[in-house]
Amino acid sequence: MASAYDFSFSTIQGKPYPLADLTGRPLLVVNTASKCGFTPQYKALEALWTANRQAGLMVIGVPSNDFGGQEPGSNTEIAGFCELNYGVDFPMMSKEHVRGPDAHPFFQWAEAQAGYLARPRWNFFKYLINRQGQLQRWFSSVTAPDAKKFTAEVQKLLEQ
Repeated sequence: MASAYDFSFSTIQGKPYPLADLTGRPLLVVNTASKCGFTPQYKALEALWTANRQAGLMVIGVPSNDFGGQEPGSNTEIAGFCELNYGVDFPMMSKEHVRGPDAHPFFQWAEAQAGYLARPRWNFFKYLINRQGQLQRWFSSVTAPDAKKFTAEVQKLLEQ
């Protein structure tokens, strides 16, 4: 696969979500979990989405139970948690594996593009995809979505 736009997810409601439909738009793809120390990042992700979606940014959450069993719920439970606790209205996908042999192909591709260190090592790894569908930069869990270095990179992404 040559581009992030070659991949497809399923929404948390079970509908197909081909990234090809977003061709030309910058993307932020984040693996998420509801019972993680980083879960409050949902608030900053929602704020980033609200502030930048008119400029074209798509924020996409991909729940995963790969780390410490921190996303044990069903898709329905995850959706309810995100909406009730954080007012999330950016697109949330169905729960996926993000590492190992069963990892969703998008996450395998991201690791192939940026190397082993780009492989999610915990929840809330962030992948910025430019308008050409290429991985521009990734950030680990410890970089919050409202951190200066992160928002500066998002700004660069939007200006390209």
